Amino acid sequence: QVQLVESGGGLVQAGGSLRLSCAASGRAFSSYGMGWFRQAPGKEREFVAHITRSSWPYYADSVKGRFTISRDFVGNTVFLQMNSLKPDDTGVYYCAAGRGSAYAQRQGYDYWGQGTQVTVSS
Repeated sequence: QVQLVESGGGLVQAGGSLRLSCAASGRAFSSYGMGWFRQAPGKEREFVAHITRSSWPYYADSVKGRFTISRDFVGNTVFLQMNSLKPDDTGVYYCAAGRGSAYAQRQGYDYWGQGTQVTVSS
C-alpha cells in the first residue's frame, strides 16, 4: 500500500513557475514508477510526466521543455517543476504510483493522490 499526498499548487500568472511535491508513504517507494497527471474542468485526466524507478523521465509533448520531473529516494518524494506556465496548464494535478509499463495511461498506476489545484491566469 502506498499513500500519496500532493502539495505546491496555487494561482500563478502566465509565464510563472510552480513546484509540485508528492510525498509518498508506505512500502517500497523505490520499486514504483511515479507519474503526474492533470485534469481540467470538463476534460479527461491526461498524462503529464513519468519518472521510472531508475529516474528516467518521460513527458507529454505539451509540457516538454517546460516541466521537469524528479524524485528523491531518501525523502520518498516526487517533484514536478513547472516553468513558463500557460493558462492551458490549469487543472487539478494528481500524483500516481505504479509498476505497469503503460506509464502514459491511467491503467499503468495503482495508487493516486487527492490532487492539488493549479490555476494559471492570463
